Amino acid sequence: MTDARRTDAVLLLVALVWGSSYLSAQTAASALPVLLVLFARYALAAIPCLGLVAARGGLRGWTRDEVRVGLPLGVTQASVLVVETYGVAHTTAANAGLIISLTIVLTPLLDRAGRRAGPPPAFFAAAGVCVLAVGLLMSGNGFHAPRLGDLLMLAAACVRAVHVALVGRLTAGRAIRPLHLTTVQTLVGTALFLVPAARDLPALARADGATWTQLVYLALFCSVFAFLVQTWAVQRTSASRASLLLGTEPVWAAAVGIALGGEHLTPLTGLGAALMVTGTYWGQAVERAHRTAETALGPGTTDTAGASAPATSPERTGAEAPCRTTTPISS
Repeated sequence: MTDARRTDAVLLLVALVWGSSYLSAQTAASALPVLLVLFARYALAAIPCLGLVAARGGLRGWTRDEVRVGLPLGVTQASVLVVETYGVAHTTAANAGLIISLTIVLTPLLDRAGRRAGPPPAFFAAAGVCVLAVGLLMSGNGFHAPRLGDLLMLAAACVRAVHVALVGRLTAGRAIRPLHLTTVQTLVGTALFLVPAARDLPALARADGATWTQLVYLALFCSVFAFLVQTWAVQRTSASRASLLLGTEPVWAAAVGIALGGEHLTPLTGLGAALMVTGTYWGQAVERAHRTAETALGPGTTDTAGASAPATSPERTGAEAPCRTTTPISS
């Protein structure tokens, strides 16, 4: 296998791992309170992150910028995970992974807020396709009042878009190491969820092996492992190719939900899934081409965040899926 194909395979593996995180979160949240799941996920991710930071030069190696940026981003990231985990607990894993991919088209809109040049008309057309897709995904077997979980995932996509745009704004022009930033965020999340989850901590001791397997998988594989492998792979390919491969996450989320979770796509939700993938890829391509054209015109017109790359995160960018291309922690 050539180096290029090996890198592509690694990025697809990351997308698969992140796509599977929705079913894992759903399974864990069915056995334990959501806030306890989040505390365990953050704490289990923080331990190896601290170990890696210590191995790379000691625990006093954070810069002031890494701490100042990591603290607020840790709070916004935790906000994403709260809404997202409650959402996936009340909908299908397939719907969760597909609806959250709205982040890809929402983020550029937020990132360009206040700028003279907004996205081109084709981008809004792609966003419209995604909105139609969400409506179909929420319809299930027929049009009815949206399920709570679907509405929460829609809210999670909006909150994550804010988080990803904020990552770009706060990290622009600063020398911030992704691993150190992710570690700060995992520590912030652990601290935030410790108190509300404290009364349920004994439930962790009573959890069965299957539940612990899901928690460890979410923390170590969907977070630490995926973050490190993604960072390695992105350094060996183009940003466009990485975005394309990582953008397959919602496809894997649907596939895992159907194959392992026993979920079913009705004709309407199947059409919604197809439209969502089409709309996000179209919007991503339009935004990337527009940003490239702006860059060619001069440094004064460039964006700070390059937000078309899949967030997730996570961003799934950290402990949600710590740190995607720009976002630590996603589902």
